[in-house]
Amino acid sequence: MRVLVTGASGMFGKAVAIAFLNRGDDVTVLQRSRSRLDCREIRGDVTNLVDVARSLDGVNAVVHMAARVSPIGSRRSFEEVNVGGSANVLTAASRAGVTRLVYVSSPSVAHVGRAQVGVGATPAQPTLARTRYARSKAKAEILMLEADRPGLSVVSVRPHLVWGPGDTQLVERVVERARTGRLRLVGPGAALVDTTYVDNAAEAIVAAIDHADTAHGQALVVSNGEPRPVAELLRSICLASGVEPPTRHLPLSLTKALGAGAELLWSGLALRSDPPMTRFLAEQLGTAHWFDQRATREVLQWRPNVSLAEGLERLAGGT
Repeated sequence: MRVLVTGASGMFGKAVAIAFLNRGDDVTVLQRSRSRLDCREIRGDVTNLVDVARSLDGVNAVVHMAARVSPIGSRRSFEEVNVGGSANVLTAASRAGVTRLVYVSSPSVAHVGRAQVGVGATPAQPTLARTRYARSKAKAEILMLEADRPGLSVVSVRPHLVWGPGDTQLVERVVERARTGRLRLVGPGAALVDTTYVDNAAEAIVAAIDHADTAHGQALVVSNGEPRPVAELLRSICLASGVEPPTRHLPLSLTKALGAGAELLWSGLALRSDPPMTRFLAEQLGTAHWFDQRATREVLQWRPNVSLAEGLERLAGGT
């Protein structure tokens, strides 16, 4: 397999590229910063069609992961990268004769504010999704799946809360807030939440490329399939990282109000840092979100190899 992975500078993107490299595939990576991976590397941006086109030389499969990921930002900034970048990948892939394309999406594309309890990959909601990031990803997912056709098999994979050693999205933020005493449990902390250990998520992406001929045209949610109460999950991450877990609680309604206020303040002052709370984050901490994995495992012929317990041990060991 000759594979292009876009967005390989972060923990998850690197893990996907390494998973392909470890089995002997010919890997190219495209991202703005150095990946430090032992493979062909193109420094560029998915918003630049020329950069995307030159990264596809000799490639027959694409994993498109590059995205703008942030709790805040303008609609234009998200759409330029997440929708426009995806359109460039599709255009260049079609011209290059790529036959398999996996789009790395997010369960947030189908989240409309209610608990998600044992559901599958429900349709993306570009007008109802709760954040500008999620709405832009929903638009991109629809764009990608509509491009599925004979000769180009497209699969959308929605990994849920990917984490592991070196994670700057979930783990680092939880640990930093716990260390400074700013981490709170929302509501009673009993909402069930599932996550995905990074190696499992990477192997699922590889499986999606391998099974694109039969999985094409579908969106599939990927997780460890081990939902835990959010208080237990946060406690486990904190203890594995050597910080005191949170014990103080805030009501969900108050947390949503605080999140809404923070979003307005950050937007009004044009602050570039992430706000301490958003409405979406409050919902994620206070409502259940776990997914039925039966269809995903059957279609991809994949199962997670690293349990939640083992993943936490690796986190504690920093490996």
